Amino acid sequence: MDNIPEPEDQPFGPYLALGRTHWAELARTRRLELDEATLDSVRAIGDPIDLDQVRQVYLPLTELINLYIDHTTSLYRHSNWFLGLSERPTPFIIGVAGSVAVGKSTTSRLLRELLANGYPRRRIDLVTTDGFLLPNAELERQGLMERKGFPESYDRAALLRFAMAVKSGAPKVTAPVYSHLTYDIVPGEELVIERPDVLIIEGLNVLQPARPRRDGRIGLALADFFDFSVYVDAPEAAIKAWFVERFMALRQTAFTDPHSFFRRFATVSDEAALAVAHETWDTINGPNLRDNVLPTRGRATVVIGKAADHSIECIRLRRV
Repeated sequence: MDNIPEPEDQPFGPYLALGRTHWAELARTRRLELDEATLDSVRAIGDPIDLDQVRQVYLPLTELINLYIDHTTSLYRHSNWFLGLSERPTPFIIGVAGSVAVGKSTTSRLLRELLANGYPRRRIDLVTTDGFLLPNAELERQGLMERKGFPESYDRAALLRFAMAVKSGAPKVTAPVYSHLTYDIVPGEELVIERPDVLIIEGLNVLQPARPRRDGRIGLALADFFDFSVYVDAPEAAIKAWFVERFMALRQTAFTDPHSFFRRFATVSDEAALAVAHETWDTINGPNLRDNVLPTRGRATVVIGKAADHSIECIRLRRV
């Protein structure tokens, strides 16, 4: 097993650190049912992940998740037998957390593809918490537009109701739809979730613990409904560089759309666009990462550690 030192200023807690070569060995006898075209469809802008990395890291991770799913299903079945019940298993929920631009969207979509390929009869759904952001008009009313992505910018009650309904086995649950083009909730559009076997919930703050209520009581947190969770990690300097690179790339693509919320940045000079990207990180995304996202890392089942070139250096697995 690789010797992965723990930085003194970044304690991970009770985790087992496994290096890239260890995971590559786990994948040696497993077949990857994923082609380049599918990978290209799930890969986020600026993410250079290739099939070798998927095979060496994400394929074993998916197998590990499958073990958790199988054992959770078995426990549910035995509990039913003991209690004399015949309830159907509840959906297995996976949370995926991490900073803006760190690669959590690619990770979530990859897990969905690999889980579906390995078990074609399973229904695998993916929901992002972006759909539970407050509409821009409400953010403006509350003075939160510059804190979009911070915990207080979400309809946390609606998000909890959604997760509770899915985990309770409701036959049909809906979620709002968010448009990254218009940078807002899409009025009248809904994502319908119908009794999935596995649901992946991806978002910045999905691992946050419950906050005390005004009366001092502690309610439920979204993570209370998770059966497995992944935190995608990288040094902040690297994530900031990826964010800036992505911002500049979007000026040539999505920002040129006349309906884009950010279309004004498609025509400004490179210097002006770079200044905006750096300011956005320094005043919004960076503080949100340090104050709200990174502190939840130690709550994840698995932490995926990425280097400055996007390569995955190690995977930390919470000790059972």
